[in-house]
Amino acid sequence: MAYILRFLLVLMLGGIIITSGVALDWFHVDYGHIHLAIPTFIFTMFIQAFVMFYFIGVSRLVENVWNALNTTGHLTELFDNPPEDLEPYKKKVARFVHESTLSKRQTIPWTILMLVLGTIAFLLGGAHDTGMVNKVVHSGVAYGFFAAMLIGIVRQWYYLGKSHILLGDMKALFGISRDAM
Repeated sequence: MAYILRFLLVLMLGGIIITSGVALDWFHVDYGHIHLAIPTFIFTMFIQAFVMFYFIGVSRLVENVWNALNTTGHLTELFDNPPEDLEPYKKKVARFVHESTLSKRQTIPWTILMLVLGTIAFLLGGAHDTGMVNKVVHSGVAYGFFAAMLIGIVRQWYYLGKSHILLGDMKALFGISRDAM
């Protein structure tokens, strides 16, 4: 899943670069930047929401495993035959909880900032097109979106990789197939 999300982030970045390049007259295509901005905006909203829910889901999964380890009635969900000593499992899963929470906290604020600034830039672009807002206002918010996007994508890329490794380690710890989940 992390590789798919990384690929979609690259597509999103490409769409934003093409849209911005057309708007700034860096190159020309058959469509204006307004025509390109609509599908790019929709795709950006989709992929950012998808990335955000991925981190929320990974964190929730790891917390559920932690809770199952700490309540004796749910050990059969993790083990066919629960071991007597759960401390090695608890220690490793505690580290997984910390890492998944860190990943979530390091990416979701930037994801939300991208969603908010992207939406405002998109709406101000429409307002500029109808003559209600100066071009500087739309461009300023768009540049803010670009800055947040570059920082956010770097963080998302990094923590997608860490979450992918974390899930692999957790599957190995409990003997779950790498193809599961």
